[in-house]
Amino acid sequence: MKDIFDATIFCKECKVEMEPILVKREGFDLRAVQCSNCKDKIVHPSDLNALEQFDSLRGKIFSVKLRMVGNSHAISIPKEIFDFMKEQQRNTRKEVDDMVRLCCEDFRRLSVIFGQ
Repeated sequence: MKDIFDATIFCKECKVEMEPILVKREGFDLRAVQCSNCKDKIVHPSDLNALEQFDSLRGKIFSVKLRMVGNSHAISIPKEIFDFMKEQQRNTRKEVDDMVRLCCEDFRRLSVIFGQ
């Protein structure tokens, strides 16, 4: 299937061919095209969709169980978070890594870092 950005896109106002650029927003690289005259931008619809999906996940609070597995404790990562992360890694053509980094920020907060 062809991508909408494979076609030549012209500015609605200036009638000039728009140039491909990357727009950084909230840690995402969004594909876009920009008019060289009026600087109008059009962001790729699937990239906007991924950003909206991230915003909806970021605002949620998940309650998960803390379990004992052997001598360690384990928590479950909700499926919707993991599926979103796998989809983003597939879009950026990066391998899904089985290892994560765990950082103790303070006595009540842990950070889990995927990839890198």
